[in-house]
This record gives sequence, structure tokens and C-alpha cells, in this order.
Amino acid sequence: MKRLQIAIESTTLANGLKVVIAPDTTAPVVTVGVYYKIGFRLEPRGRSGFAHLFEHMMFQGSANAPKMQHIKLINSSGGVLNGSTHYDVTNYYEAVPSNALERVLWLEADRMRALKVDDENLRNQRDVVKEEVRVNVLNQPYGGFPWLDLPPVAFRNWANSHNFYGDFNDLDAAGLADVQAFFKTYYVPNNAVLLMLGDVKPEEGFALAKKLFADIPAGATPPFADPTEPEQAEERRGHVEEKFGTLPAMAVGYVVPKRRTTDWCAMALLDQALHGGRAGKLYRELVLEKQVAVELDGGIDDIFGYNGPTQMVTRILHKPEYSSEQALAAFDEVIREIQEKGISEDELAQLKVKWQSDYFSLLEGGHGGMPRYGLMHLLACFTLFDGEPQLVNTVLDGFLSVKREDIHAAAKKYLRKGKRAIVFRLPAAAGAPATADKKEAA
Repeated sequence: MKRLQIAIESTTLANGLKVVIAPDTTAPVVTVGVYYKIGFRLEPRGRSGFAHLFEHMMFQGSANAPKMQHIKLINSSGGVLNGSTHYDVTNYYEAVPSNALERVLWLEADRMRALKVDDENLRNQRDVVKEEVRVNVLNQPYGGFPWLDLPPVAFRNWANSHNFYGDFNDLDAAGLADVQAFFKTYYVPNNAVLLMLGDVKPEEGFALAKKLFADIPAGATPPFADPTEPEQAEERRGHVEEKFGTLPAMAVGYVVPKRRTTDWCAMALLDQALHGGRAGKLYRELVLEKQVAVELDGGIDDIFGYNGPTQMVTRILHKPEYSSEQALAAFDEVIREIQEKGISEDELAQLKVKWQSDYFSLLEGGHGGMPRYGLMHLLACFTLFDGEPQLVNTVLDGFLSVKREDIHAAAKKYLRKGKRAIVFRLPAAAGAPATADKKEAA
């Protein structure tokens, strides 16, 4: 296969800010991203929810751009913008006509240099975050399932297991000094990468980055807790009450190998075999053939975007006439079959074609009206985690070189009960956990 040749240029400013540019003149549009290496997993203990809180705080004005001015200037330029919080990064991004590039960079530099962190902004955004949790999680059927339910059961390290939306007590206890300290610690140029993709000449982009960002002082190297997990040797289980939904549910998560290893590549293709939509083995067996499950989806979420322990998760809503144990037994039968038989050469070839196609789609894909979001995200993660933005052109090689034996070995090594965690989410109306066998899961 001919290797990808996406044009990428990068540099690092004297203050530690990494700058990555991927020029593409097919349309007069430029996407700008600023990624900070601080996410759910990396926030300090006692400050749960701060990573997400800051995603909100960063839109509350800066020294030279009052509240709402950032949004108004981008929109008036014909652009769109947003931000999001992930396990290991928080990002901010805009797409605008290329003649507005300097305006966007000025806005991002102004809030990196001097975010307006005051009591009023803290109070209102803390309330906004809490209301978001109530609306999107606490008062929704299966809200937060399984991404908030599974980590406390699966992991033993607080960094990986705590409530990523934030404990309300932590949010309420946060004072202005705490928030300002968080900003000065993590929102510094030496903990960030600036990305420009699209209609921008690298020499012009680097010149603008230097002009607008170079005088922002570097901070001390941020302290990060070690997210390493102790070796897991036992199956872990938990139960959660479902207040609104009527179907029993479960989530099964298996530990994923360390990124950029042969096992990691094999596990990614194994994930594709199990969770490849309606063609995936789990959906085909549990929904279409055995008709135990009503809904089934899952996989390794954002496989390139994590830099610590994570899981391959299967989310299942099953028919109430099956007990939790029966539904789990049907799931285990699929896992046992792939552990015993592996996959055929034909299946492997199809998996690689699909994986390659999905990777290309990711590179070309947008998000929420944001062109080139997928490429931006990969460049940012490869830069912050690996120091190698050029990996975007070569990382596919490892997945395409996986052999049948690699997948078979990964299935036996990682899809073991001692490497998994399960959360059962049972409807409150059902009363006691559904353990009585009512029907054979044949």
C-alpha cells in the first residue's frame, strides 16, 4: 500500500508552545485548534470536574475580548467554534474563512495569556456545569451509561475511576484562587499545541504564531498524577439503578493494551470484528440471531486520543425476559468462540479494509460543522502524547501488518474474565436484580 503523504510542518516556540500546520488549499477555509494536555484523567484529586469546568470558563472573556466577544467575532467572520473535554486533553477549535486566520489566533492567544477568571464567571459557569449534569445525565434514561458508571468499578486508581463531570462538593468548594491556580498550572504554552489546517502557508502560519504567542510566558512543567493501574486479576462487578428506562442493561469493559504496541493494533482489529456495527459478531449474534439484546453497541472509544488505561466496552440493553446472567452468558459465548477459533484470513482481510477505510474517513471527516476535525485531533494527540505529529502518515502500517495469530493471541490474553469489569443497570421498577432464569438464552 502506498503510504499516506499528508503535508505536515511543525515547530516549537521558545516558550514551549508546539505549532503544527497541515496546509491544504482546496478551499479558502482554515481550521484552528488549541489543545491543552489536561483532561478528566489528569485533573488533581479534590478538583474533580475542573477540566470540564475550564472548557466553559474559556469562553467567558479574556483581557482584550470581553465576555461573548470571542464567539461574536468568530460568527461574524462566517466561522464556527466549539470546545470539548477528553480523558487526557481539552481542546478549543474554530473554522473560519482563511482571511480571518489572524483574528482567530489573536483571540486564542489572548485567552491563553489572560483569561478573565473572576468570582462572577466562576459562579455562573459552576451552575451551568451542574445543570448540564442534571439535564444530560441525572434526568435522562441511561444517562452516563456506561462512561460514568463503569470507571469506578473497573479502575482502582482515582485518576481513572472518579466522576469526570465532577463531584458537586468539589465544584462547590472551589474558590477563585483554586481556579486561577488551575489556569496558571495547566493553561500554559508549554502544555499546549496550536494547530492550523487548511488554506494557510506554513511560513505565514509560523510567523503569526510567533507574533501572537511567543511573548506568553512558559509555566513550570505541570504536575500529573501517574494514571497507571495495578495489574487486574479478577472480574469486577457493580450495580446501578435505572430510574427512567424500562429495559435491563449491562456494560462489559475489557482492559486495552498500551498504545502503539502490536497487541494494541491487534485489539483494534478484534474490536472491529466484535463491534463493527450490524456486521459485528456481537450485534449479529445477540440482536439479530438470538434476539436476546434490543440494543448493542460499543468499542474502544477514540483509540488514538487516550494516553493511559482504557477499555473496550460493550453496551447492551436486553429483553427483560432474560436475566442479567443469561444475557451475560450469551455475550460470553461469542467471546469464547473468538478466543477458541480466532478469525479466518478472509475475515482479517475484510477487517483491514474496513479499518483503513474508517481511518481515511476520520482524517477527512468534520465534526459539528468543523472541517478537518479528525485530522486536527490526530495531529494534536500524536504531538502531545508522542511528540510525533508525522505519525498520522505512518500509524496505519501497524494495523495493516497484524496477523491472524496476533488477533488470536490478543483475544486469549485480553478478553479474559480476570481482565474485565461489568456494570448491570437495572430498572427501578423491576425491583430486585433480574437473576431468576425465565428463559434459556439459546
